[in-house]
Amino acid sequence: MKKPFYIYVDVDETFLRNYGTKQIPIPSVIEHIKSLKEQGATLYCWSSGGAEYAKESAEKFGIADCFLGFLPKPNIALDDVPFAKWRNLLEVHPNVCPTYTVEMYKESIRNKKS
Repeated sequence: MKKPFYIYVDVDETFLRNYGTKQIPIPSVIEHIKSLKEQGATLYCWSSGGAEYAKESAEKFGIADCFLGFLPKPNIALDDVPFAKWRNLLEVHPNVCPTYTVEMYKESIRNKKS
């Protein structure tokens, strides 16, 4: 069985922009999220606004079915290893993500290890 490839996707300024009270989708990132799901990635949507906000935002822009679950961003992460040193964590800015495939993300993680 193939090992799941987990991706956590933020809401604000990642797949939507906030201008005052308006929420404007970022089409390239929304399409990227759909593509990652089609490629077999396991996606979670999270936000500092909370799990319900994350879910409502994904529903509003028609991508809720791409996510396995919705989470609030944590206030504290208890871990013996700092995020920057996680073996399998790659931080990607939404401006560059639309050109990546799941395999490209995996390769970037492998290169980070070496």
